[in-house]
Amino acid sequence: MIKKPITIQISNGLEARPVALLVQVASQYESDIFVEAGQKRVNAKSIMGMMTLGLDTGESVVVSASGVDEEEAMQNIEQYLSKKK
Repeated sequence: MIKKPITIQISNGLEARPVALLVQVASQYESDIFVEAGQKRVNAKSIMGMMTLGLDTGESVVVSASGVDEEEAMQNIEQYLSKKK
């Protein structure tokens, strides 16, 4: 299992479309992937779960990945959340 703090750089934060794209990225991997913000921990492959976090640009989350492709999954999720649009 790997854990990494990531600051969201997507210009409008994680509203509906960016959440859907994040879920698509996470769903490509076999690993279990979770996003933690404050006291909440949700499955990164769940659109409804991710929407409950209501994350804005500049907020930090901790992403954890556990499984056979965890390194690649973490790298691509970090790349997605860190890109500026």
